Amino acid sequence: MEPQLPPHEGAALSVVDMHTGGEPLRIIVAGYPEVKGDGVLSKRRYAREHLDHLRKVLMYEPRGHYDMYGALIVDSEVPEAHLGVLFMHNEGYSTMCGHAVIALGRFAVDYKLVKEPRSPETQVNIHCPCGLVKAFVEYSAGRTGAVRFLSVPAFAFATDVTVAVEGFGEVTVDVSYGGAFYAFVDAQRFGLDVNGSRTRDLVDAATAVTRAVKSQVKLHHPVSDDLAFLYGTILTDGRDAFSPEPTANICVFAEAQVDRSPTGSGVTARVALQYHKGLIKLNQSRTFQSGATGSQFTGKAVEETSCGDFRAVVVEVAGRAFYTGVSRFVQEPDDELTHGFLLK
Repeated sequence: MEPQLPPHEGAALSVVDMHTGGEPLRIIVAGYPEVKGDGVLSKRRYAREHLDHLRKVLMYEPRGHYDMYGALIVDSEVPEAHLGVLFMHNEGYSTMCGHAVIALGRFAVDYKLVKEPRSPETQVNIHCPCGLVKAFVEYSAGRTGAVRFLSVPAFAFATDVTVAVEGFGEVTVDVSYGGAFYAFVDAQRFGLDVNGSRTRDLVDAATAVTRAVKSQVKLHHPVSDDLAFLYGTILTDGRDAFSPEPTANICVFAEAQVDRSPTGSGVTARVALQYHKGLIKLNQSRTFQSGATGSQFTGKAVEETSCGDFRAVVVEVAGRAFYTGVSRFVQEPDDELTHGFLLK
């Protein structure tokens, strides 16, 4: 029997669900009202100020969960963009998301947002709040496969910064930008292992670092003040020098949300940091592994560039995304929990 929508009020919210390296992506394809704004960054502000109730409906329980991640497709003001996108999570709206870009690349080709796909790769230009990101989707015999993307300029913002972290004392961190800002610290500083320690312990340590950096390090971005905020903390295995063996990390972002993938924008920022420190060379590919699931991305710096006064690099990140289903969500007017809730 083909399922039919039950009686409801308001528009049905239609989504396509995917995952990249275990990290979910809920792509919203219909049911949202118009997102106003002259550009993607202004649309991000509008969604935050006027449509945030719908983020909670789709990201929060009972339709989502604490670690759900979403992408809302919007119009872009950039002529060469195939689509614009707003990223959302349990706290609000990100400026960049690499795992989402990998999934959206496949989605854009499969759902005909790119009119004439080409083999062996189809280019998909995705306008993220941080800027235009170019994805390249494997395409053969009508089927999509792995995806790689070229980042916006990524750079090391500050290295060897000492911050006072509640419960841990003074901790030395690096701060790097890969479309969003992250703090980086070796998990061993807290007596933890990104591959083996309890997730709760890793989250507590990373969250404490995030709070410390937010309060003690002033961030700025040459392009827009909207980009100048710390998105989260990435705990690493400390293996920053080049090696053919995978290096693991775990990213805790937004409101203590745990990325199941190696984190695309985090890999971008980590590659930029390693390049800045002279630990890797241009076009020297590394494998980055999620401490949460063991899934892997590859990353390499492919071009030197600049971002304002910062020496920067363009980073290529590659991975795979998979479909998990499609859904249409409704709201019943007498449902007291229809607007969503989170258990912390």
